[in-house]
Amino acid sequence: MVNKSKILVLVEGEKTDYKLMQHLLSVYGIDSNHEIISYNTNIYTLYNEMFKDDNPDSLDILQVLKMHEKNSEKKKLFDNYYSDILLIFDLDPHDPLFSPSKITRMLDHFRESSDMGKLYINYPMVEAFYHMKSIPDDAYNSYIATLDELKKKLYKTRVATENRNHDYRKFAVNKDECNTVIKQNIEKAHLISGNQHSAEIDTEEALKILSKQLAKLDSEQALSVLCTCVFYIAEYASALIEQ
Repeated sequence: MVNKSKILVLVEGEKTDYKLMQHLLSVYGIDSNHEIISYNTNIYTLYNEMFKDDNPDSLDILQVLKMHEKNSEKKKLFDNYYSDILLIFDLDPHDPLFSPSKITRMLDHFRESSDMGKLYINYPMVEAFYHMKSIPDDAYNSYIATLDELKKKLYKTRVATENRNHDYRKFAVNKDECNTVIKQNIEKAHLISGNQHSAEIDTEEALKILSKQLAKLDSEQALSVLCTCVFYIAEYASALIEQ
């Protein structure tokens, strides 16, 4: 996916989500050709906007995003040409609009960054990136988030408490540490899906991970903590995370 053209990175929020992607792109020296924009609401709102007529293929994702945007200056950004579009959102299973069928349909539809866009779903939310007590964290594969703590809005507090530095600005500050965090998430993704034969996570594996997570949510009222937006770094250029 190495390309000098501008790449749009649509993130859910303007704080943690935005800062994380800004940090990762900067660490790997690829920030100059990426435009990060905050959507400022969740994926289920985007679902309603894209699937309201049950024909998302007939819509231009950039124009849908432009119509949603209230800031006149940010609106102009959606008139630009982008070679690729990345959509980075949280699963948010505690949201009143959450629906397994909606999120599955979204992930299946947004599977190609150079076409409609590629969706990355963080489980349960983007704070999963910081949910490590050390780098590496040997216990990371066992970490889960319960639906109860999400409903009570306790998960973010838990991550802030269990994070290695108790300060996101001091976590994964250099390339070596980011490499480790990315590789641990890729390893955990393969563990969840049962696929141990690929360095990257393609859409079919992403759909399998989603299916497994939804099944765990249904049977155990819990999710395996997993940050998937970091997979983009490996997809952009796998050499970036090679030691």
